[in-house]
Amino acid sequence: MQPSVPSQASSPAPAAAPRFDERLTAPRSWWVIVGLLGISGGLIMFPLGTVPMLGGLIVAAVLAGAAVSSYGSARIRVVAGSLVAGDARIPVSALGAAEALDEEEARAWRTHKADPRAFMLMRSYVPGAVRVEVTDPADPTPYVYLSSREPEALVAALEAERA
Repeated sequence: MQPSVPSQASSPAPAAAPRFDERLTAPRSWWVIVGLLGISGGLIMFPLGTVPMLGGLIVAAVLAGAAVSSYGSARIRVVAGSLVAGDARIPVSALGAAEALDEEEARAWRTHKADPRAFMLMRSYVPGAVRVEVTDPADPTPYVYLSSREPEALVAALEAERA
């Protein structure tokens, strides 16, 4: 007797794998600053004794670490026909041409070329970016600006999802 093989129909459908998935984590130097802020908290509490000093060190380090972790938790994904950037979910059908920006162009689109109506998920410590036109006539947003360490891969994922 052969072991039974589960049928394809009885197993649940696997979730769509993302074509692109990137987390915009904070740089390592920021974590050094978190450690220094923890030490500063301990030094502030030092005159009050050992236990308050340890408490100040722990509390300052945890608060600074939570802030850096929260800021660095932004994700960009292309999955199931949508571009998910942070809390925003935009159907790929509402997007136009995507353009990978080098460091100089990304800086220009963050500063003097920026439109205040645009949706921007930017991190200054990430040199590259992608600018995607929004083609939905009901949406006043002219484009989406996304910082990315792999802008060419994000553009390719958007093109593949559109096709």
